[in-house]
Amino acid sequence: MRLQNKIAIITGAGSGIGRGIALAFVKEGAKVVVADWSEEGGKETVEQIRKINGEVVFVKTDVSKTADIEQMVKTCLDKFGQVDILVNNAGIHRAYNLHEMSEENWDTVLNVNLKSVFLGSKRVIPEMLKQGKGKIISIASIAGLVGFAQSGAYCASKGGIIALTKEMVLEYAPKKINVNCIAPGVIKTVMTKDMITDPATKQFLESSTPYPRLGEPEDIAMAAVYLASDESDFVNGEVLVVDGGWVAK
Repeated sequence: MRLQNKIAIITGAGSGIGRGIALAFVKEGAKVVVADWSEEGGKETVEQIRKINGEVVFVKTDVSKTADIEQMVKTCLDKFGQVDILVNNAGIHRAYNLHEMSEENWDTVLNVNLKSVFLGSKRVIPEMLKQGKGKIISIASIAGLVGFAQSGAYCASKGGIIALTKEMVLEYAPKKINVNCIAPGVIKTVMTKDMITDPATKQFLESSTPYPRLGEPEDIAMAAVYLASDESDFVNGEVLVVDGGWVAK
């Protein structure tokens, strides 16, 4: 197993990509902390993990709040004794033309998508420094590489994740902490449900993806397994694009 006895915290693990990553990690031998603002979603993920005999704990977490991040990491340390992997996955989207977007909505998106990466990484890095090793994986997006209409805050937050990932490498790669990010394309999740349901939008998304299908959470999960494993020890500051070829056009 590629993650045997590794301890992982995964934010936004109550659904979609986060749930897919949690399940994939457990199947590879990891023990996981499921962090999500939704108790219903988090407990459903926990139930699925326990069905495959995985070790797991759920923490209700608002990733934009320092106190919640502290509790998330404390729960991990109390339960499992260490933290080897942090997956900064939690994210939201608000669709507005930029001139019509409120300051409140802008701040909410940036806080959940980008500030959370700062808060989570800031808290786990001291633990990883003590251990002499660690893996931090953040879920960015191709929206951090190319523009998407009505997605100003989302694009800015995901571009920020990419830039922050590269900066963190300069500080922590010498300490054997790997920092990388994944840039998914269009993945079938709750966030994209409305887009995929609309026939015209779905046709556009499919026609923009050279590989003849949209992505599944499992596609991102397997990329995360690689970045979390010892196989990727010499991989640092990378943006692993998993998009069916969208940005290759």
